Amino acid sequence: MSRPTPAFIRLASIGAALVIALSACSSSATTAPGGSGSSPAGAPVTLRLGYFPNVTHATAIVGIESGIYAKALGSNVTLQTSTFNAGSSAAEAILSGAIDATYIGPSPAVNAFVKSSGAVKIVAGATSGGALFVVKSGISTPADLKGKKIASPQLGNTQDVALRTWLLANGLKTDTKGGGDVSIVPQDNALTLQAFETGAIDGAWEPEPWASRLIIEGHGTVLVNEKDLWPQGQFATTVLLVRTDFLAAHPDVIKALLQGQLQANALIASDPAQAQKLTNQGIAKITGSTLSDAVIQAAWKNLSFTNDPIESSIRTAADNALKVGLLKAVDLTGFYDLAILNGVLTAAGQPTIGGS
Repeated sequence: MSRPTPAFIRLASIGAALVIALSACSSSATTAPGGSGSSPAGAPVTLRLGYFPNVTHATAIVGIESGIYAKALGSNVTLQTSTFNAGSSAAEAILSGAIDATYIGPSPAVNAFVKSSGAVKIVAGATSGGALFVVKSGISTPADLKGKKIASPQLGNTQDVALRTWLLANGLKTDTKGGGDVSIVPQDNALTLQAFETGAIDGAWEPEPWASRLIIEGHGTVLVNEKDLWPQGQFATTVLLVRTDFLAAHPDVIKALLQGQLQANALIASDPAQAQKLTNQGIAKITGSTLSDAVIQAAWKNLSFTNDPIESSIRTAADNALKVGLLKAVDLTGFYDLAILNGVLTAAGQPTIGGS
């Protein structure tokens, strides 16, 4: 692995780290040492791919664990994988040139695009849904949250933005320092589960499988299922982000990766039990522990796996980040390059996806 990140490490000063790391990387990622440049046709290529040990990254995990990705890429491409626990670290890695592509949440993907002036592009979606607001018993309305302490995975990440947006819409103010009507505490997901079980926090807006773990292991209740806030219940949770220079130099490699992704998502759809087994197997290799059958089955029900990045939801999320003071006004023109994906979809007899 080119930039392995041990599982479930607490990330200190998350908000500042996100801004500083992405600003420092900027568009220099296109010439960073260790980055893959152009190579003669037929020359060996290394694809350095990032992903998270989360159920929301099941597309990548299934593709890797099943051997689908390796087979799709072929003998001429060496696949090296790195795992991350937060969007900021994955974004830092791709912008520094340490990896070529990564599965990542929409909010850190937007931050990476903006801070680097277009050094990365979304080439596909991967997952929709799988984020819930789980709270202690006795909390049943927004008013019950006043004065409470609520966790999110990371300041400015996809779930953090969703939490702050929902609170604001319900008349509850927050700030980035944990003040306001509701105190938001960004922290690692594993720490959130511990804090919830001990009563140190009153709830959390979490992605799967952590939301289901809060319910099953922490005996929490669902206050909000985020899919209920979106049209047709569809919103991007995980997308595939690629360095612009790697995409330009190796479109054939990205095409092969996307062919593998279609096959991985097809396996997930046709054989959920096998897909869950592969996902749990992949998570265990990284974290050293497996999820219970009850947790992974519950989490799976809240997810849908799609190659569509659901562009409209990402634009809305960026607008929401602006509303809650976590992002300045952004121009996302050129953020998406779905040409290769649509070519792969057409060849597979599937509908193409619109995008800008």
